[in-house]
Amino acid sequence: MASRRQERARSYREEKTGQMTGSTQEKARDAKDTVSDTAQTAADRAGQTGSYIGQTAEAAKQKAAGAAQYVKESAIAGKDKTAAILQQTGEHVKSAAVGAKDAVMSTLGMAGDDNNGGCAAGKDTSTDKPGRDYQ
Repeated sequence: MASRRQERARSYREEKTGQMTGSTQEKARDAKDTVSDTAQTAADRAGQTGSYIGQTAEAAKQKAAGAAQYVKESAIAGKDKTAAILQQTGEHVKSAAVGAKDAVMSTLGMAGDDNNGGCAAGKDTSTDKPGRDYQ
C-alpha cells in the first residue's frame, strides 16, 4: 500500500516536472521568436535607411540573443528548482506513510515496544543472568 502511494507520488512529481518543463520551453521559444522577428524587422529597415540603423539593428540582435539565453537559463533553473521541491515533497509523503504504518502497528500491538526490561520484542533473553556483567 505504501509502495503504491510512493509510486503515485513519484508519477505525480514526474508529471508536474514535465508540465513545467514543457511550459517553460514553450515560453522560451515564444520569446526567442518574438525577439528574432523584431531583430529581423529592424535589420530589414536598416538596409533601407542606412548604416546607423544597421548598427542599431545589430545591437538589438545581440541584445535579443542575450535575452533568449537568459530565458533559456531561467527555464533550466526553474526546472531544477521544481524537481528539488517535488523530491522534497516525495520525501515528506514517504515519511508520513512510514509514520502511519508505525501508528497502525502500534495500535494493533505489533510494534516493538520496549516493555520487557530493555529488550526489544522478540529478542531471546534466555541467556541473560541477573548480577553478572558480561563484557
